[in-house]
Amino acid sequence: MKKRIFFIALITALGFSSVTAQKSIRLGYIDMEYILENVPEYQEASRQLDSRVQEWKMEAEAKMQKVKDMRTRLDNERALLTKELIEEREGEIAYMEQQALEYQQNRFGPNGDYMIQKKQLVRPIQDQVFTAVQQIAENRNLDFVFDRTADIGIIYADQQYDVSETVLRTIKRTANREQLENKDEIKEFEQEENRTVEQDKEITEREALVEERKSEREAILEQKKRERDSLKAARQKEFEERRAQILAERERKRDSILKSREKKNDTIN
Repeated sequence: MKKRIFFIALITALGFSSVTAQKSIRLGYIDMEYILENVPEYQEASRQLDSRVQEWKMEAEAKMQKVKDMRTRLDNERALLTKELIEEREGEIAYMEQQALEYQQNRFGPNGDYMIQKKQLVRPIQDQVFTAVQQIAENRNLDFVFDRTADIGIIYADQQYDVSETVLRTIKRTANREQLENKDEIKEFEQEENRTVEQDKEITEREALVEERKSEREAILEQKKRERDSLKAARQKEFEERRAQILAERERKRDSILKSREKKNDTIN
């Protein structure tokens, strides 16, 4: 799939050369996987991450094993327990199992620690690569540079080939033309259509400034929300710790009762 994307991007770039009379298109490509394999800092950090992953796996397995042990112990003692005690033990087991599953998700889920740290591990190298690619492309007069091992395809393109603004402008104007209903609207549209790209850019920058200020306000509100959520999480954690202490105390009392019963039975026998 990656090779297919690479060749599609390559053919697209070559298509530019057939319609560009000023100069031929100059291409280059990199192999990001090869670069990563030969960067000592990345390899060392990768080994450290693998070590942490093994620790996470062992901890996840230990949590699930604890749940299994609790369930086995309950099955062995079920005949000696009251209905209330059985229900309480089952609730505790369900809680511990949920905690174990959440741990696995937090470590190895799509948004877990492993994926986050993997991205953090690669990002500095990618930044160095992109910087180096830009310098090399400028020095060698390359118009496009591809990564043949990645889905992104083009990682560098000469800005003169960027027609995004022109395409966007055409789409907007076509859509606006179809919605016109009276002469005043048509006249206003024609004035807008006669604006240059530079004038459109100036207007777009003003609109972007307004949007930026709006985003700043939203960011402040989001920060306040995060603070509230953090406080709520801290309270929840405190509640869970208290609950765990209570459950542990109950477990000790139940064990004491069972031992007393066993001792009494041994004395009677």
